Amino acid sequence: MRAIALGPYEGRLRRAVLGLKGGRRDLAPEFACLLAVAACELLLPGRVLVGVPTTRRRRSVRGFDQGHMLAGELERFSGLPSLSLLSATGKAQQGRARGARLQARGRFACESASLARGLEVLLVDDVVTTGATLRDCTAVLERAGARVEGALAIARAERAGHPWEQHESNLERNRPRRK
Repeated sequence: MRAIALGPYEGRLRRAVLGLKGGRRDLAPEFACLLAVAACELLLPGRVLVGVPTTRRRRSVRGFDQGHMLAGELERFSGLPSLSLLSATGKAQQGRARGARLQARGRFACESASLARGLEVLLVDDVVTTGATLRDCTAVLERAGARVEGALAIARAERAGHPWEQHESNLERNRPRRK
C-alpha cells in the first residue's frame, strides 16, 4: 500500500497532533491542506477518502472523531468525497506495546458493504505507528468489495527500513516554498 505522511511523529509535528487529539479542531484544516499538497499523486478522480475512526470512548472525550474530521477537511482541499464507512469496534491501540499492536485484529467494521463495493479508497489517519490499524481497515474494506489504494497520515513512527522512507522525496518536492 502506498502511504504518505507529513513527517515523523516527533517535535512540533507530534505536539500539533497531540493538540488535535486534545480538542484543537482548528488544526484539522491546516493538516488537510498540507496532506493535499503532499499526497497529490494519490488524490485521483474517482477515489474516496475514508477516515480511520477512533473508539466511541475517545470520540466522546474529544467531542469529535479526528480521522473522520481530517477526511472531511481533506475533501474540501482535494475535491474527493469523504465517506464514514468504518466504525471502531475494538480497543484503542494507544498504550499498547508494539507486539500487541501488531497482533490486534478485528477492531473495525464496515458500516455499509453495499456502499463500499467497487470503491477506490484512500485511508486517512492521524498517526501511523506499526501499520496494524491500516491493515485492519484495509481487510474490512476489501471484504466489503472496496479496493484500498493508499493511506494518508499526518505523522508516522520512525523505524529503520520502514516503507515510509520511499515517500520522503515526494514530500520534499511538494512542500510549499517560502519566497
